[in-house]
Amino acid sequence: MTYEYDLLKLDIENNIATLSFNDPDSLNAMSGPMLASMDLALDEIENPDNGVRALIITGAGRGFCAGANVARMDGGDGDGPKRNRAPDAGEGLEKIYHPLLRRFRNLHCPIVSAVNGPCAGIGMSFALMADMVVANESAFFLQAFRRIGLVPDGGATYLLPRLIGMARARELTIMGERLPSATALEWGLINRRVADDKLLDEAQALAAELAKGPHSLKLIRNLLWESVDAKYEEQLNNERMAQRTAGRTDDFKEGVSAFNEKRDANFTGS
Repeated sequence: MTYEYDLLKLDIENNIATLSFNDPDSLNAMSGPMLASMDLALDEIENPDNGVRALIITGAGRGFCAGANVARMDGGDGDGPKRNRAPDAGEGLEKIYHPLLRRFRNLHCPIVSAVNGPCAGIGMSFALMADMVVANESAFFLQAFRRIGLVPDGGATYLLPRLIGMARARELTIMGERLPSATALEWGLINRRVADDKLLDEAQALAAELAKGPHSLKLIRNLLWESVDAKYEEQLNNERMAQRTAGRTDDFKEGVSAFNEKRDANFTGS
């Protein structure tokens, strides 16, 4: 099943959705039309009738995403009328980007990012929302906001210190230099690095494995998000409540049966 949107493409096959930024001429720089399409694509991904149990995010052509389309910035979403008052460069974040990022954070299934070529700015924020980040040898990551007088956004200042530590987060954002995928792997920013022609194969293999997983994968990813800011006692309680939910699923019953019968479990995600 394929959905063709404005500057975006969604394929759903074998319980795996592949969401592709599809504006290769601009290295998939994000604009109003692409973001509106992403909202529509997420509706299909979240639709239970489509049976999506894992999501791959990637970019068409030579790059994952070059960040926001700066040429179309006007302080809002880039597509609205010009205004006489001083522009609010954060307005588009609040109205458009933040709701989309929250949808990815709360998604019911695991996410795999397949990062090809440039991954910059807000595009990097979307890539890092994934549970598994795979990059090819040609990929690089870039936080170049300082070069146009802006600050990192899309949750980058939240995610980066937690993923790679404060010193490296400062270097990446304050210096605004390219981070090659080899260094990104060394720093712990990404999970895997593969040859350019193996990227989608690796992402699809990971997504296929995750798509066979139990309902508890949703609970695991939510617990990990919560753990970042929770106190120890809070997180113990979060785990207790999640375990109660997991223990009432059909997948838990199937997992125990499979273990006792010494066979692979056949999880349904329920």
